[in-house]
Amino acid sequence: MPPSSPQQTLKEVFGFDDFRGGQQAVVSRVLERHSTAAIFATGAGKSLCYQLPALHLPHLTLVVSPLLALMQDQLAFLARHGVAAASIDSTQDRDATREVMERAKSGELKILMISVERLKNERFRHFLRQVHISLMVVDEAHCLSEWGHNFRPDYLKLPDYQRDFAIPQVLLLTATATPAVIADMGEKFAIAPENVITTGFYRSNLELLVSPAMEGRQQQLINWLKPQMQPGSEAPTIIYVTLQQTAERVAKVLAAQGIAAQAYHAGLDSQRRDEIQRQFMSGESPCIVATIAFGMGIDKGDIRNVVHYDLPKSIENYSQEIGRAGRDGLPSTCLTLAGRDGLRVLENFVYGDTPEYAGIYRLLEEIAAAGQAPDRQWEVLLNTLSRDTNIRPLPLKTLLVRLEMHGIIAPRFAFLAEYRLRYHIEPSELVSRFEGERAAFVRLLVDNIPIARTWGTVDFDRLHQAGQAQQIDASRARVITALEYFQDKGWLTLEGKRMTDVYEICQPNFTIEALASQLFEDCLNRERIEIERLQAMLALFESGSCLTRRLAMHFGDSTFGDSTFDTPSNTEQGRCGHCSVCYGHPIKLPDALPEPPLTTADFQRYATPLIERHTEQFGQPPNAQRLAHFLCGLTMPVFTPLKARSLNGFAVFEQRAYPEVREWAEAMLGQ
Repeated sequence: MPPSSPQQTLKEVFGFDDFRGGQQAVVSRVLERHSTAAIFATGAGKSLCYQLPALHLPHLTLVVSPLLALMQDQLAFLARHGVAAASIDSTQDRDATREVMERAKSGELKILMISVERLKNERFRHFLRQVHISLMVVDEAHCLSEWGHNFRPDYLKLPDYQRDFAIPQVLLLTATATPAVIADMGEKFAIAPENVITTGFYRSNLELLVSPAMEGRQQQLINWLKPQMQPGSEAPTIIYVTLQQTAERVAKVLAAQGIAAQAYHAGLDSQRRDEIQRQFMSGESPCIVATIAFGMGIDKGDIRNVVHYDLPKSIENYSQEIGRAGRDGLPSTCLTLAGRDGLRVLENFVYGDTPEYAGIYRLLEEIAAAGQAPDRQWEVLLNTLSRDTNIRPLPLKTLLVRLEMHGIIAPRFAFLAEYRLRYHIEPSELVSRFEGERAAFVRLLVDNIPIARTWGTVDFDRLHQAGQAQQIDASRARVITALEYFQDKGWLTLEGKRMTDVYEICQPNFTIEALASQLFEDCLNRERIEIERLQAMLALFESGSCLTRRLAMHFGDSTFGDSTFDTPSNTEQGRCGHCSVCYGHPIKLPDALPEPPLTTADFQRYATPLIERHTEQFGQPPNAQRLAHFLCGLTMPVFTPLKARSLNGFAVFEQRAYPEVREWAEAMLGQ
């Protein structure tokens, strides 16, 4: 049993004497059974806002998190403090998952952490309906808003899940929510304005510096960093870059200067990434040069520098990344080497997510065809659908959610399309463990799942037909139930793959042209918003007024002018006193070097290889959008069968503006 008051729990379980700013207000509202949102700056202690109430609430607290790394760090913290918490994730085997579920059903578990994708699993949803849940916590809650910077389509379904599982209240947690995002989150979960708790974004120990990037940016970085990297007293530093190859190059240059730097990015295998992260956390490796793959879930208090070698992706990303500095409250520096040279790459990432109109049309044709079937069911293998429509998986997921919200489709269930098994006992021994009709059923399974060397693939149609011939129920559901039972007993190993989502077509008679145009317009609108987000970031860095103040105001923090500022004179002027502008150094970002005009010779040299292969494989040349994606190095599903990455010309114009390349491609193709 927990101590009788939250204050006692804070002291006796978590070892803290006092709540930090905003924590007590959130805890109180949650324990008064109000749905609540906590908008806290990075490192301000959001996690305690659910960890402590979980010990006082009568039933399970379900935490939805976007990243496995976040879960593992929080579970380790809870384990150290004796709190019964667990996660269900894709790295676990069936036994581990079943044990967690049993602990949750028995009431032993207080906190269960899952990814949002887990809620698509029919068996997991069935399990949740057997468990009493007091509170659903949504970590990184800005992901559920289309105005947020890391929009995740699956998050849009969370309000429906809350209703489906009769969860009485929610707690939304995020560090990076603008007023528009906060309003959107509050509306989706019916959170009253008085239950939205926002702490100020101002941190007096962070020095925000913006320096114009010079031509010799690497040397500029070395000159700034080297004095802080004397052997034995290296300042823990994260350097953020946009591209994997930049991470490798900069780490190598720093290492050559005697600065022990390591590159970290999604191109490394998970074991290597884990090792680099462990070395950084322990202080063994003082400097990490990373893409944004690094940092989520990092709870290292003494990071003294966060450097943006390239422009961040947005103000929200910038805020999140600098928030990793100085969590111990000691002075720390956040340096941005700002230039417009990397802007094109960031803009092109945005353009890369906009699907072709033809792909959206093809998607709707498939839905319309499924709507004519008697059961109106539509089976979706996401990767196959992505390939067939030439729409990248994330934009495709977004389109499917939009179609749900239009009432065109509704998700019904998901299943694994393929199963294979490996026996641990002789098949004849398996049969001998049963009698009567059950033995005949098991014999049917054994006879109709041929083993090639060690593994056998389950063919459900074959089993069903064999069952009909012998008048035995060999339905898919019965077969899966039996095989899972055999696995639970340790008699075989069962593996499933190719997750298939089944939708019902609710409105089969929609007009394809009108809906395709509307969805394409939505995609273009999203593209425009993301480009505007980049422009807002540039405006922040070129600000003539206090950077800290501009940053706080972006997030609706109006605490400027109160006692959180350093001196009365600063308060009156709305100045922090520790940023580039307050030091008297506002900047104008240098323009990127002009690129030479694109020519017919460029087209012949770089575009022809794709045109020839595309025409050979598909009987027609690529459209301008496809060609621009190729030349700017932006992936498309269609590029995989074309082996486009291996062709001369791929990514040759990645530093050019995508609209310019596309317009040129249209002119050259005569489109």
